[in-house]
Amino acid sequence: MNEKIKLLDQKKSEALLGGGQKRIDAQHKKGKLTARERIHFLMDEGSFEEIGMLVQHRSNDFGLDKEKYLGDGVVTGYGKINGRLTYVFSQDFTVFGGSLSETHAEKICKVMDLAMKNGAPVIGLNDSGGARIQEGVVSLGGYADIFYRNVRSSGVIPQLSAIMGPCAGGAVYSPAMTDFILMVENTSYMFVTGPNVVKTVTHEEVSSEELGGAITHATKSGVTHFACANEVEAINYLKLLLSYMPQNCEEDAPALPYEAGDELRPGLNDIIPENANQPYDIREVIEQVIDSDSFCEVHKLFAENIVVGFARLAGKSIGIVANQPAVLAGVLDIHSSTKAARFVRFCDSFNIPLLVFEDVPGFLPGTDQEWNAIITNGAKLLYAFSEATVPRITVITRKAYGGAYDVMNSKHIGADMNFAWPSAEIAVMGAKGAAEIIFKSEIAAAPDKVGKWKEKENEYQTLFANPYRAAERGFIDEVIKPEETRVKLIRAFDMMKNKVDNLPKKKHGNIPL
Repeated sequence: MNEKIKLLDQKKSEALLGGGQKRIDAQHKKGKLTARERIHFLMDEGSFEEIGMLVQHRSNDFGLDKEKYLGDGVVTGYGKINGRLTYVFSQDFTVFGGSLSETHAEKICKVMDLAMKNGAPVIGLNDSGGARIQEGVVSLGGYADIFYRNVRSSGVIPQLSAIMGPCAGGAVYSPAMTDFILMVENTSYMFVTGPNVVKTVTHEEVSSEELGGAITHATKSGVTHFACANEVEAINYLKLLLSYMPQNCEEDAPALPYEAGDELRPGLNDIIPENANQPYDIREVIEQVIDSDSFCEVHKLFAENIVVGFARLAGKSIGIVANQPAVLAGVLDIHSSTKAARFVRFCDSFNIPLLVFEDVPGFLPGTDQEWNAIITNGAKLLYAFSEATVPRITVITRKAYGGAYDVMNSKHIGADMNFAWPSAEIAVMGAKGAAEIIFKSEIAAAPDKVGKWKEKENEYQTLFANPYRAAERGFIDEVIKPEETRVKLIRAFDMMKNKVDNLPKKKHGNIPL
């Protein structure tokens, strides 16, 4: 018995070395942590329990029988993050480049199955060169097993992916199907085909960083939600994100203790410029309405004309979607629509109430938008809001024009409470363009065409560029002073805390993809 215990201790020691001290040192030289160090920083002290430490690959082809490492390139297990159960897998680039084998995949699938059965989040710390080519179709099948579980888990438990190194080929699709992706600048990459293949096929010269680095995916493609300066920052973001989320779709997100005080925010009264065409930063509105320093912005560098993220209001977790007048005047376009739609659907999946700040002059016009399917992509946001059953509140701060008014969580698509500031303008279009269309003949016949146009513009402005016509119809529940916004929102969300709204019985809808 003592010999068996001694052998087990020896094997554990070998596994903890992660494939050899030289390889660990090489990892550190690249500015990267090892697989086990990442878990150490992620999990509560002493809470991590490893599963499958002694697993080895089964392949004997191409010399693999001579190279076997305990754990086979991935560390898997469970533990606590801020006292809450979480499952994790951390790929080890020092073992076969973190490549995925049959047993490597089986270990990941095992923790994903446990996470589903026990209703807890799963975090993947990805650092892999892709499928282990020596194993052929077996490694490809391992990827498919993981993909299948990603889809089955979607909307049931939160799934987070941190890209800590290269992530190529089939390896990119599992993170793509999780809820949030974090990348590390200068050390992590994501691409289906690498620079060498791109050069061969298209003759384009491009570096790994340009093709699929953190900044590229944070700004151009929107694949990653967070671009982090280093791995520790990425790990801290993982912890922060989890703090806003429930354990699973049947629970509510954890609330922090909160004592009510003076909830009026007089600073909001002067935030809207006198000139309706002058921009302002919607983040200033958000920061004054929510609990202090509680805003965690998602997709900050992508589609900046819309702002999305998590926050707390009176200690409770909420999701925020807000038009950004400081970028492209806050218009909706292809990228902003899909960015917001994805976030809305996540919040609805996990019982996180939605707060919308609206200042939108419409959809972005142009051939580029039309030819790249702004119709279908704009409909994604419309679909997401219409489908959402969580408590939903909209605050119209200024412009709410055209179809964008409908799309941005209007009363007509199921919003529970809609407030407007006195500065709100709710109309089919801006007064200048509307006057030109409605009074075209009068303007043409007038001796002073410019003067007549201005007169009719003011007439339309007086009639429609205010929230009171909409309030008369009940499309706006209340026109409120900006300083009262936080008070009204706290009370409204508290009123709806037990909201129940069931969708019609169906297998699933057909979102316009």
